[in-house]
Amino acid sequence: MKTKKMVFTGLFIAIGVLSAHLIYIPVGIAKCFPVQHAINILLAVLLGTRYTVSAAFATSVLRNALGTGSFLAFPGSMIGALLSGILYRKTNHILGAVVGEVIGTGIIGGLVAAPLVKYFVGSQPAAFFYVVPFLVSSAGGAVIAYLLYYTPVVAVFREQFNHRTN
Repeated sequence: MKTKKMVFTGLFIAIGVLSAHLIYIPVGIAKCFPVQHAINILLAVLLGTRYTVSAAFATSVLRNALGTGSFLAFPGSMIGALLSGILYRKTNHILGAVVGEVIGTGIIGGLVAAPLVKYFVGSQPAAFFYVVPFLVSSAGGAVIAYLLYYTPVVAVFREQFNHRTN
């Protein structure tokens, strides 16, 4: 089962990296990426926190290496993935993962981004500068994930990984 989970995670990392140049919302130096948020939520409910945070990190590294992302992908995607996995584990419901992703990326990730920009770029954006775009991106990704969760394709994967339908 561990090999299946690793392969599945790798598939989602590939989807995240390959679609990074297709769907994003540019905001200053940030590139808000709703597909990554959908991936975070789906992996959180299908495989758990460890896999979703690992996938968020790997996707961020690859997107940065390929020039399709920014360093702000790290706090945004990883905090959202972590909180999504934790809240899904606590609630055992897709909405827990959705709320975790939106709060983790949109609010916490957006607030963490401002000091990182000051440290790495040298300019000081307002504390809430990235919150609105991160919220828009994570909310869009959350809607995508919620809709995908109830499709027959994802149902097959839920059965593969022995999850209840919530």
